[in-house]
Amino acid sequence: QVWLVESGGGSVQAGGSLRLFCADSECIFRNNAMGWVRQAPGKACEFVAAISWSGDDTFHADSVKGRFTISRDNAKRQIYLQMNRLKVEDTAVYYCAARNGKSWRGLFESWGQGTQVTVSS
Repeated sequence: QVWLVESGGGSVQAGGSLRLFCADSECIFRNNAMGWVRQAPGKACEFVAAISWSGDDTFHADSVKGRFTISRDNAKRQIYLQMNRLKVEDTAVYYCAARNGKSWRGLFESWGQGTQVTVSS
């Protein structure tokens, strides 16, 4: 069982920044690619960003490219989502996800409980 805990969400004005954190309560960072998914009210889930176990291969959705950056620190067993130039449409619950594999390409099997990000105009 993989346990993921997100933090760092909150409320910010458009144009501001937030940094999301995802930590694991067990030692999951071996052989696990990680990602972030968000869900806005009334909308489908959106795959926002992902990172390989080594950190050398990342993905960012077109909607966040150039504004969001995913990274990881395996020594600290944490991944991060730096969100800059936030827009109202970035408002959503952000979920951390993990998959059993070094590449982020594939299904994600484990999920956190989510952290709310609210961007106001």
